[in-house]
Amino acid sequence: MGGLSTVPSDQERAPAESAEIQRDRGDSDRRKRGNILSQFMQDRHKRVSRMLGYTLVLGEPDAWGGFSVVCRARLTICERAGLAVAALRSLPDDYALETAAAALGAMGDPLPPFLGGMEDARHWASWATENELKAYALACFEAMAPRDQAAFFRHISTVEVAA
Repeated sequence: MGGLSTVPSDQERAPAESAEIQRDRGDSDRRKRGNILSQFMQDRHKRVSRMLGYTLVLGEPDAWGGFSVVCRARLTICERAGLAVAALRSLPDDYALETAAAALGAMGDPLPPFLGGMEDARHWASWATENELKAYALACFEAMAPRDQAAFFRHISTVEVAA
């Protein structure tokens, strides 16, 4: 059947097998290089890497919480900050902002007051981050009429500030 055979001849098979063997050797060489690198990795970094793999496989909030605990125990503050920055930079801007706000426990925009306003404002302020408090305080002050700004300034000038 000469040219119609679907089974490759020994001559046709040899280059394909040779390329496959070389490819396997390349994989083996890469694995060996990886092993050499892992020989120099600190044990704490290996543990964090392993935990990240488990967390990604599970993909559940509890698993991410566990990963956070392991990172806190095994990584320095600088290493954790670098990891956080790298992760946030990998996200689209709007998603990165939401993720950072969730991690920091930001309160978000204040809700419209239900009744009088002061009680709702105080409740929101009790949960807001320091940056949110500063930003909204300044924005609110700037949005006031000049007469209200003066009254507010007199009010805060008479209040004792706890240092």
